[in-house]
Parts: sequence; structure tokens; C-alpha cells
Amino acid sequence: MEINRNDSQKYLQAKRQVERIKGLYRNLTAYVIVIVSLAIINLNTSPEYLWFLWPLFWWGIGLAFHAMKVFNYMPFLGANWEEKKINELMENEKNKDY
Repeated sequence: MEINRNDSQKYLQAKRQVERIKGLYRNLTAYVIVIVSLAIINLNTSPEYLWFLWPLFWWGIGLAFHAMKVFNYMPFLGANWEEKKINELMENEKNKDY
């Protein structure tokens, strides 16, 4: 079976996306483990001041941005957005010709 250049390029793009998703899942896993650990420490040592909420909030914002980047909800943060936009515009022009 011969793989043409388009299929090879699509495969590499898909593989890169899977790596980005895995990175997000690793970040999410670390977030949950660390925040739960900090909450346990906080509640056992100084329950009158819930300081673990600060890392929960700020790391949570970072995690949200990471997810938006991985799933292309913010094109200006996504990988190769210029190339994707060029391809989109070329595809639109190609469809107009038909």
C-alpha cells in the first residue's frame, strides 16, 4: 500500500495533535494530584485560611488556556494557524471555481 504525500502529511498532523492532547492530559493529571494534595495539607494545617484555592485558581486558568490551545478554540495560540488559514482560504477559492 502506497501512502501519498497528502496522507503522510495528514498522518503527521494527526500524530502531533495526539501528542498535544496527551500533554494536556498529563497537565490535568498533575493538576488534580497536586491540588488534592495541597487541599489535604491546607485543611490539616491551617483550615481557617484556604490558601490552596490560589494555586487551584491560577493553575486552573493556565490549564484552561492549554485546553483552548490544544483544541484550537483560540486560533492565534494554535500551532500553525497561519498555514491552516492559508489552506482554508485556498480551499474556499477552489470551491468557488466549481
